[in-house]
Amino acid sequence: AAGLLLAISSSISHDLLKGILMPDMSDKAELMAGRIAMTGAICVAGYFGLHPPGFAAQVVALAFGLAASSIFPALMMGIFVKRVNNIGAVLGMLSGLGITLVYIFWFKGWFFVPGTAMAANTPDNWFLGIAPEAFGAVGALVNFVVAYVISGITPAPPEHIQHLVEDIRVPGVVRR
Repeated sequence: AAGLLLAISSSISHDLLKGILMPDMSDKAELMAGRIAMTGAICVAGYFGLHPPGFAAQVVALAFGLAASSIFPALMMGIFVKRVNNIGAVLGMLSGLGITLVYIFWFKGWFFVPGTAMAANTPDNWFLGIAPEAFGAVGALVNFVVAYVISGITPAPPEHIQHLVEDIRVPGVVRR
């Protein structure tokens, strides 16, 4: 658990805040942001520990669905599609994650708060009969489509990034 908290806090403070949003952030401010992020992660984990959204298998299914809708398509397209750029990947991830979260919260309750579900969590109400725990597959399809379309209408990645994609896919090949 400590390793996950450290990963969450450093991802937020170093990668997101210092790396993207505030590159001139001091080390002291980065450390404080990491501590605040860790406190937030502890509060969220504590809330879900006291009010779990379901039994263990349901929680694991939800987690895998969220990972499938956000990370999986970007990872696959990053390996196999040279044309996908950072804008397409990020917008694809956000759209896949967003649609999956909305669907889950629609039937499970907003942030899993009892009584806030918009519809009964029954097969009669599910989109094409897909349970909220399995909707990550639909989110992944949305992610793939958005990433591909947005990457097609925005500038291509630099040539060295496209070569890197080739090197990852086919290691050991000497390019001439």
